[in-house]
Amino acid sequence: MLIEGIAYVGAVRAKLPVYIYDRSSEQIKKSLALMDKLLSKEVTKGNIQSTEAKEARDRVTIVGEEGVKGFRDLDMVVEAASENVALKLSLFKSLAQEMRPDAILASNTSSISITKIAAAAIAEAYQLAEGVSPSSEQGKQSAGRVVGLHFFNPVPVMGVATRDDIDTTLKLGMNHPMGPLTLADFIGLDTCLAIQRVLYDGTGDSKYRPSILLERMVDAGWLGKKSGKGFYDYNQS
Repeated sequence: MLIEGIAYVGAVRAKLPVYIYDRSSEQIKKSLALMDKLLSKEVTKGNIQSTEAKEARDRVTIVGEEGVKGFRDLDMVVEAASENVALKLSLFKSLAQEMRPDAILASNTSSISITKIAAAAIAEAYQLAEGVSPSSEQGKQSAGRVVGLHFFNPVPVMGVATRDDIDTTLKLGMNHPMGPLTLADFIGLDTCLAIQRVLYDGTGDSKYRPSILLERMVDAGWLGKKSGKGFYDYNQS
């Protein structure tokens, strides 16, 4: 349900044109049948109108025998093949060769190194065997096109957690006295950012790289409880 789920969210919720490719024509039929079923259910529940369902379905195009060549003019592709290293590397080599240099190549992998996938894309796009280095500007640009974009299954019913969802989950599930976002507000977001920077500078480990969101909040003066606003608003009566 992963491929059709991603396509469904793109066509129905994001209202974007979606192109689907699978080597198995039988899988394509199953995917379209499931999408039709989901759309029908949404109409029955009154969540969308029948006209909206038809518009969403019309946004979906099946890529035929041309395969990845059918993605040449697209801005972004999301790969959702099975967790097979050789298969994914082969796919990304083809995608890097066929798609525009500025197109984003995203993988839904949950276990394979994005760096390894990006290296395959670089090798194909810039033919490293002929002397283009991964550290060159060309190499960096190619690697920067490759991102990890993991969708949890089933995609259509997975939502985005709110700050309260995150804090409540940790309090109830891990028996923490307060959630991590509330705790960060009490510590001070500027202090949290400073700690992350020290850890990242000292170790070089990407898991300590400061969050862009945290940096923006500190720049805005949202430092947590001491400033009256952080992840939560403490100025509300």
